[in-house]
Parts: sequence; C-alpha cells; structure tokens
Amino acid sequence: PPLVGAPPGPRAPAPVAEPRCPPEMVRVARRFCVDRYEAVLLDREMGLEISAFYPPSRQAAASVERAWSKMRLQLGDAEARRMELPLLPGWQKQREFEPRAVSRRGVLPQGYTTGAQAELACRNAGKRLCTLDEWRTACRGERDEQFPYGPTYADGKCNVFREGHPAAVLHRDVSLGHSDPRLNLVRVAGAPLLRRTGETATCASAWEGDAIADMVGNLDEWIDDPEGTFVGGFYARATREGCMARIASHDFTYFDYSTGVRCCADLREAP
Repeated sequence: PPLVGAPPGPRAPAPVAEPRCPPEMVRVARRFCVDRYEAVLLDREMGLEISAFYPPSRQAAASVERAWSKMRLQLGDAEARRMELPLLPGWQKQREFEPRAVSRRGVLPQGYTTGAQAELACRNAGKRLCTLDEWRTACRGERDEQFPYGPTYADGKCNVFREGHPAAVLHRDVSLGHSDPRLNLVRVAGAPLLRRTGETATCASAWEGDAIADMVGNLDEWIDDPEGTFVGGFYARATREGCMARIASHDFTYFDYSTGVRCCADLREAP
C-alpha cells in the first residue's frame, strides 16, 4: 500500500487524439482525406445548387444552352430530337459565381467541369484536388487491389463499360456533341447511364470500416495536374483498367459531360 503522505505518482499521459477528416470525407492510409462521393457544385456565395448538366460558369453555361437549343434539332433521330434540354436556372445565366464542391449521397454528380473549375470548387470547399498517387491509393482500398472490389475486372461491379454510349443514342455518333446537356440523362434499356452517388454499392473502396464510392466509373475525376489529367473512367468508357484508368490527352481547360470532381484534403488535428 502507498505510504501515508507520500506524493502521488506520475499520471499516465492522456491519449493523443488522431488527426481526422471532415464527416463527408474518408481517411485514407492515415495520411489524407478523400470525399466519400463525387461532388455536386453549389454557388459559393449563396449556396444555390448549380445545374449538373451545364458547365459551372455563367458564360459557358449560357453559351452551351444557346447552342444546343438549336443543335438538338439537327442531330440524331426523331426521338432524340424530341428530348428537351434540362433546365438551366435563370440565376446561373444572370450573374457571375464561383463553384464550391459538396460531397453528398444520392444525387447526380456534376459533369461538364474543367480541371481549373474542379480545382476552384475544391479550394472553395477548403479542400484541394487529389494527386495521382493519393487518388490511386484511395481507389485501391486497404487491400491495395486494382479495383475497389478486388484484384480483377468484374462486369457490372462499377458503373463503367456500359452497354450504351449517350452520344450514340442522341447523335448517332460517339464522337459528336460532347457538350450536349442531355447526355447524362440518357437511359439505355430503361436504366440511367449516369447513376446517383453511392448507388452502385459494389463499387466501394474500403478504408477503416468506411468506404469511398464510385472511384471507378460513373464520372471521370480531375486530379492535381496542370497539364490536364482525369482518372477512373466514366460509365461509357471502354476500360478494364480500374484504378489505373487515366486520360491525359486534354488540357486543364477541357470539359465534357464525363468530367467530374472529387476533392482531397489534409488531415485535421483533433480539437
């Protein structure tokens, strides 16, 4: 028993809280954070949701809407020509705005995004674009495998290499009209080609009991490369490369219907 009046012994050190990620992000390799879902974009100032079917800038969106209000009547078969353009909110044509990326389950993610816009959207969210190494590490999961679900390609596990191409459906040519706002609304055999975030449950990269959705397929995702690189493949890309899929043939100002956003962030010290 301790002696009466003896000074107390040294206290055990308090446990050190590990750095953590914001709730909408997943911690990867105890080194960095990655958005759980592909992003939707909001107006940074007002918080209004930006249309996922147009470029996230006033001038570009208005230009695309004007062009395709005419071009949709010139390309494709009669059924394709009857398909209306999705609504472009009036405010998006009337004032300048900056995008802010938000990771959210169960929504159609933002396409039509340039690398520069993706970078800005992440920065306005207090985040950044992922490096290629970070993105691939996150995609491969704790088991370090080429696909979120395992070591070899399995048809249908991720939303990639789908049975139809939206430009073929609307324009009868896969190489035409990649700024058409209708492309990500095309359905094949009654099913949408672009899926809502997290909808493909089998396409999840596991980390620490959590998971990152859709890193392969759904939309391509810009990474931190000023020369222009997006990764992961999109729903109609004919690729079986999984986490190694990479396109570096466009510059940082390029966009089309398939180019989306996912952000990374540094770990935050726990309070």
